[in-house]
Amino acid sequence: MFFPEEPEDDFELNIVPMIDVIFAILTFFIISSLYLTRSEALPVNLPKAASAEVQERTRITVTVEESGDIALNRETIALDDLQSGVRELMDMTQESVIVINADEAVSHGQVIAVMDELRVIEGAILGIATERGE
Repeated sequence: MFFPEEPEDDFELNIVPMIDVIFAILTFFIISSLYLTRSEALPVNLPKAASAEVQERTRITVTVEESGDIALNRETIALDDLQSGVRELMDMTQESVIVINADEAVSHGQVIAVMDELRVIEGAILGIATERGE
């Protein structure tokens, strides 16, 4: 007795669910990476500048609060100890960008005093943090 072969269905790979899964994973990584790029700074009211640019090599942050207190990478430090503190951090890297986060209400003289302390350090590139304004 002869049985005719049953016709086999063609194999079909539906890739739409696979694309959905890939986009879900991609969305997860994008959103989670946004939370990993926070800068370390104390909360201050930054002045606004239309030409503000993001510094890619930021290593050291100096914050001048409204009260006049100075912080080096979130730790309070005296103005006289600022140079030695920055040099200790720069031992790890030869060239560093030092970002100064100065509150808008801080006197100009206080910011200049901090900049004078930092300017004598060899290999230090100074930058002042601002918020993008219009």
